[in-house]
Parts: sequence; C-alpha cells; structure tokens
Amino acid sequence: MTNAQIYTIIALCIYAVAMALIGFISYGKSKTLDGFLIGGRNVGAWATAFGYGTAYFSAVVFVGYAGQHGWNIGIGSIWIGIGNAVLGCLLSWLLFANRTRKMTKKLNAKTMPDYFEKRYASKGMKILAAVIIFVFLVPYSAAVYKGLGSLFSAVFPGVETWVWMLIMATLTAIYLVAGGYIATTYTDLIQGIIMIVGVICLVCAVLSHDAVGGISGLIENLKNFQSFPEDPNPITGKQLTSIFGGSSFKFLCFNIMLTSFGTWGLPQMIGKFYAIKDTAAIKRGTIISTIFCIVIGCGAYLIGSTSRLVLGGILPEGGVDSVIPTVLIEVLSGGTLGIILLAVIMILLLSASMSTLEAVVLTSASAVAVDLIPAVRKKEPNPEKQMLLTRILCLVFVACSFIFATQNIPIIVSLMSFSWGIVSGCFIGPYIWGLFSKKITKIGAYSGIIAGLLTVGISTLVITLNSSFAVAAKCSPEMGVSAMAVSMIVVPLVSAFTKNKEQQRVDKIFECFNK
Repeated sequence: MTNAQIYTIIALCIYAVAMALIGFISYGKSKTLDGFLIGGRNVGAWATAFGYGTAYFSAVVFVGYAGQHGWNIGIGSIWIGIGNAVLGCLLSWLLFANRTRKMTKKLNAKTMPDYFEKRYASKGMKILAAVIIFVFLVPYSAAVYKGLGSLFSAVFPGVETWVWMLIMATLTAIYLVAGGYIATTYTDLIQGIIMIVGVICLVCAVLSHDAVGGISGLIENLKNFQSFPEDPNPITGKQLTSIFGGSSFKFLCFNIMLTSFGTWGLPQMIGKFYAIKDTAAIKRGTIISTIFCIVIGCGAYLIGSTSRLVLGGILPEGGVDSVIPTVLIEVLSGGTLGIILLAVIMILLLSASMSTLEAVVLTSASAVAVDLIPAVRKKEPNPEKQMLLTRILCLVFVACSFIFATQNIPIIVSLMSFSWGIVSGCFIGPYIWGLFSKKITKIGAYSGIIAGLLTVGISTLVITLNSSFAVAAKCSPEMGVSAMAVSMIVVPLVSAFTKNKEQQRVDKIFECFNK
C-alpha cells in the first residue's frame, strides 16, 4: 500500500466517524417532520449558506464539468464558475430567499410540492410535482457517485469503483436518516470548510506545477499549446486562451444559463430558503454563499483549464472524466506534503458528493412520503408514521441511486443529463411567479409545469427520431434553458386569460410580505 493510500484511508476513517457522530447528535432535534425536513425553520446564515453551496457543487462539477470543459474550452470555461456564483447564487438569494422564507412559513409548506398545493389550492399539482421530483432527481443522484468513483479508483486502482460508491452511500444514509436536515446543516458546514481549504490548496499546487508556471505562465503556455498531429480533436492555443470560449461560445452560454438559472427552480436548492431563521441571517448568508461559490466554482474550472499543460496534451485513457483525477495524481503524487494534500482533496470531493446527494435524497423522500402518498390516499397521515416513512424512504432512495450508478443502465445515465433542465424547467415559472404575483392562477401554474415538461419531451422525441437519443442528450443544455424560458413565459400568459377563483385567499397569503 502506498503512502497516498494510507493517508487517504486515515482521513476517510476520521471523516466517517465525524459524520456518524453528527447524525446521532442531531437525532434529538429531528423527531418531528418539521425538524427533520427544514430544521424547525431556525437554521443560521453560515449553515444555510454552506448548505446551498455544497448542494450546488458535487464531485461531478470537478471530475465531469471542470475536466471536460477545461480540456475542451480552456480559460473561457471559468465563466461557468462566475455565472454560477453571480446568477445561480447571488441573484437567487437576493431575489427569492426572503420571499420564499416568508411565504412558505405563512403557508406552512415544507416542500416544493407542498408549496404548490397551498399556493394554488391544487392537490393535483402537488402530486404532479412529487412525481417529477421522484422520476428525475433520483437518477440524477447516480451521477454524483460516478464522479466520485472515478477519482477514488485513480488513487486505489486495485479497488472496484462500486466499493467507494457504497462507502459514500452508507455514510450519507447514516447521518441523513438519523439527523435529517439538522444533521445535513452541520455536515454541510464541515464539508464546506473542507471544500474551500482543499480547492485553494489544489489551485496553488496546480499553478505551481512546472508545466503551468503560475497565472502568467498558464496564459502564455496555453497560447503556445499545439495538439499532436494524431489528435482526433485538435485544438489551438487561440481557442484555449479565448476569454469568451472561442468557437465554443454558444455552448458556453447555454451551459452557464442551465447551471446558473437552473438553481432558481430546483427544489433541493430552494428548500434551503425555507429553513433559514430570519432576514438578518439571509443578508449574511447571501454574502457567505456567494464567496463560497466563487472560490469553489472558479477554482474548479481554473484547475480544469490547466489540464492540457499538466498532462502534456495527452487525453487520459478514461476520456474527459479521467482528466481531473489524472491531474491530481500528477500534481500531488510527489513528497509527503503533496500526498497529505491529496488525501485532503479526496475528502473534499467525497464531501462535495455527499452534500449534493443528501439534498437530492431528502427532497425525493419528502416528495413521496409527505406529498405523494398522503395526496393519493386522501387521508390525513399519522405524524409518527409519516416521520418513520420519510426516514425509511431516505434509506431506500440512497440505495436506489447507488444501484442505478453501479448498473450502467443507458436510459438512467441519459436521464441524468436531462434532469436538471426538466425539473427546473417545470417548476421555475410556477414557483417564481407564485412568489411575486397575486394574479397567477392555478391553470397558469399548471400550464407552466406541463409546458416545461413538453418542451424537453417533444424536443427529445423529434431529435431522437431524426438522429439518435445520444444526439438528443448532447442537446440537453439547450432543451433545459428553453424549458425554463417557456415556463416563465407561459405561466403569466395563461394566467392573464384565466380567472383566479380564490382571490381573497391569495390576498391573505400575500399579507406575509407586509410585515
């Protein structure tokens, strides 16, 4: 066993014990459904801000997006990190955090489907929203395992990838099932600190590599970069140093819009605003989460943009998904300090993955236990049984996502690329307009959800029939952005031609903003 493997195992054991302790300590504060799902609406600024940021960035961002876009686009890929921080984080907090907290408290809504039911007086909308969450978010969580597994396999080549996936699933299940949202806030805070320290150290290590030569050397060396003659996808130094992505400008724009505006309609992100305790915490949280996203997002894509220099222009055997793992091994494999840092980075990416997984699983489990089953049964649920069911479903969904990830089922893998755009495309219009306008009707909100779903569904069907499903999957960013735009347009448009039958009830809901 190498030193790198020994240090990583020691760090992993310490981390595992810490996460398990947090789960058991938090158990006493999560015995009610309100405490389990939203922490009793009493979560502070730091915990909420770090929870938002860690749910935003998983190992997929580092291993998948940063590796792929940094390799193919170069310096311009950093705009994705900037867009995520400014549009996906800062603007989201400024526009929606306070209004979401106030309205969901007024409605006593604990989940996104619950919000739709109580805002629009529609149990059917609640069921539809819960089904969409279940179908698309559980497969999405499988992508989180993929990113983590490929990285750990690079450090432990003799260990099967599924072993690392199982470790991640087990740790997440222990503290999430035991402590619920309160446990995730504590773990997110620890995970967030690890992520920030790890990314800063990694950026410094990569920039100081001989092939990179610091920031100035990075620009100069990329400018002079030349692909090998046998490279099937040659790239020029001009492309790699183009500030706006060069020939990938359109692709870059759609990815920025999808991964930034997409957070505005994702229930696992918006749910963080339900739990924050007051306006003062929101103001502090806005600053903290934005700084966090700048460091993590820009740091990840900056590392990705150095990959061609560090690896000498040779794409690793595993393709773009192996770019970041190979860079880490190359940069951190020498010396005791580098090996220790490598162990920290491994825990960083484990933390990033677990925080995203916990947010998705909690959202999915609550969608079924709190929203779907009671609505279908048409019977007031027993609080204790509902609490037990929610815990069980958290465990079941962690297991399901693990199984999906290990089976390499093509349809599941393809669903991952659509999930972000579909879920946000369905919910973004009804959610945002429902916060800001009294004139939005139930039919208008329904139309927004269905329009977002059909935009992606019909586009996928047409492209698949004319070309292939693989081609459709490559167009998922454009589809997702289109779905969000359509939803935002359709909701007020249809509402303008339909009547709100319960205007008095809506007026009473909006009184929460007068306080």
